[in-house]
Order: sequence, then C-alpha cells, then structure tokens
Amino acid sequence: MIRPATPADIAVIRQLIVELAVYEREPDAVKASEADLHEALFGDRPLAEAVLAEIAGEAVGMALFFSNFSTWAGKGGIYLEDLFVRPQARGQGVGKALLVHLAAIAVARDYSRFEWSVLDWNTPAIGFYKGLGAVMQDEWTKMRVEGDALARLARG
Repeated sequence: MIRPATPADIAVIRQLIVELAVYEREPDAVKASEADLHEALFGDRPLAEAVLAEIAGEAVGMALFFSNFSTWAGKGGIYLEDLFVRPQARGQGVGKALLVHLAAIAVARDYSRFEWSVLDWNTPAIGFYKGLGAVMQDEWTKMRVEGDALARLARG
C-alpha cells in the first residue's frame, strides 16, 4: 500500500533517510532532525511531500519529492529527492509501486516531467530505472553550492 505521509510518520521517515544514507555510503551525512523534517513536510510553507510504502502495516519504503518548474514546458514537474526500499522488501515491486504512484501524481497535476538523480555506481538502480523507461541525462552536470561556498556567494 502506498499512502501520503502524515506528521505521525516523521520518525520513520527520518529513519528511512538514515538507512538510505547508509546504503549510499554516507552514514554520517544526515543532519536533518525530526523537527526539520516536520517543518519541511508539514509546516506553514511545505517544501516537500512524502509517501510511504507499507506491507502488513509496516513502512518498508518511501519517496520524498517536491515540485519543480520547466520554463520550456511552462509546467511543473516532480523531482524525486529520495527513494528508498528496505532490503527485506526489495524485489517485491515496492520501488516500482512508489515510482508509479509519483508518476500518477505528476499526470494528475498536469506536470510535464518526473526526474531524479542516481549515483553513477548504483548499477542495480540504473538498470531498474532504465527498465521503467527512464532516460539518462548524460549531457547535464549537476552543480551545487553549499556550506561556506554558499555563504561566500551570498555575500557577492
């Protein structure tokens, strides 16, 4: 079952994010607290949305996403920030069900696209995504400014 997350799910969402960080070889990278996530998902100006996948009432996966915008299409889109399925639930269609759910949201909202990033070493995920019709965007390089560099840029 896929369902929208509620404020009562914040602890499990944070735990799933931590488990994803461990899988992505960054076990100490998660700085977001439960309060941070609550504000981001359910505060006065939500920044993101999340859905949980459950089997027999237990959360076994999640997708955390937000809206973006294509100036060329003149329409919104979904950017999938995190997709994670616990190891014991892999191979049971949970990941596909989460992606299908988000694609349906994009279609219902008349969005023009649904996109995400994948680590280049994660060949199982890349193969899975390609099998669903996703196309690699190799001509684009993701750029990021954070931490001290962000502060310096903000000062001009």
